[in-house]
Amino acid sequence: MGFQINRSSKEPMSEINVTPFVDVMLVLLIIFMVTAPLLTVGVQVDLPESAADSLPDDQEPLTVSINSKGEVFIQEHQVVFNKIIPKILAISNNRTDTRIYVRGDKTINYGRVLEVMGMLSGAGFSKVALISEPYKN
Repeated sequence: MGFQINRSSKEPMSEINVTPFVDVMLVLLIIFMVTAPLLTVGVQVDLPESAADSLPDDQEPLTVSINSKGEVFIQEHQVVFNKIIPKILAISNNRTDTRIYVRGDKTINYGRVLEVMGMLSGAGFSKVALISEPYKN
């Protein structure tokens, strides 16, 4: 006696249709690819250009930004000038080997950038670097 495979219309279908799933995943992939570059927020600073190579990143550094008005920001938060060191020490858990990037707008006085860098190095931070835009030909 052999088995007969007769399918009645009342039996549930045991196959999964993956086409809608693939379609949704491709749409989500495109959405994330388009929106990911827009998620980088920060202080608007017009950086000068440089032909120097970038430094390798082993851990995420702290960023100190100085905008065109001379206002100082740690990451995206504005800080009073004489409170920079206590805030950075608190953020870095008193680790003076934390990498700190200084971003200065190209229209401000270079002395302001040197003041901030001098404060940082005077507080014992040894890994302080300037950030610039890559040189465009």
